[in-house]
Amino acid sequence: MKFVILPVILLSLTGCSQSLDDYQQMQPKLTLPGFFSGSSQAFGVLQNWRGQQTLHFSAELCGQWRGNQGDLYEIFQYSDGRTDKRHWQLQVSADGNISGSAEDVVGKASGRIAGNTLYWEYVLRIPQVDGSIDVAVKDWLYLVTPQQLVNRSTLHKFGLTVGELTLSIQQQDPAASCAGFIQRYQQTERSAPTP
Repeated sequence: MKFVILPVILLSLTGCSQSLDDYQQMQPKLTLPGFFSGSSQAFGVLQNWRGQQTLHFSAELCGQWRGNQGDLYEIFQYSDGRTDKRHWQLQVSADGNISGSAEDVVGKASGRIAGNTLYWEYVLRIPQVDGSIDVAVKDWLYLVTPQQLVNRSTLHKFGLTVGELTLSIQQQDPAASCAGFIQRYQQTERSAPTP
């Protein structure tokens, strides 16, 4: 009996996984220069491996592009009082492949766009009181309207899920200049982790 049950379980688990190609026809079409241009605002929650909310946060973003190369600046305010920031340097190829780098990303982020969806992976270095920890991030971004995007990330260490992040991003003004925001970004200090 157990030999019959096992293949059924495996088939059901396989059916539950999502493939990026499943979203090739989904609308509206996501382009990074289209959505991450100008100013945006984001709100999110971070959950631990038990599903318990550990933090919530807001973020301001501003992006600017030169052809297929872009800079995306982010400033985060966390519910525990901490401030963080990230500067993504992004590259988009004609076939939908995406690559990116940032100060707290180990190596390169890489992924691909299909339809309204971007999936990419990277290793994020998170500061701790006694050093830092590297976690693998699997990042799904879904464009639900031309100005609204939902981001769901899972964080992994040693192959185990250690956290989940859910984020909603609202594009504010795609024509906004980032000059003032970049100046504020440069003046923003990251908060040190607290015990």
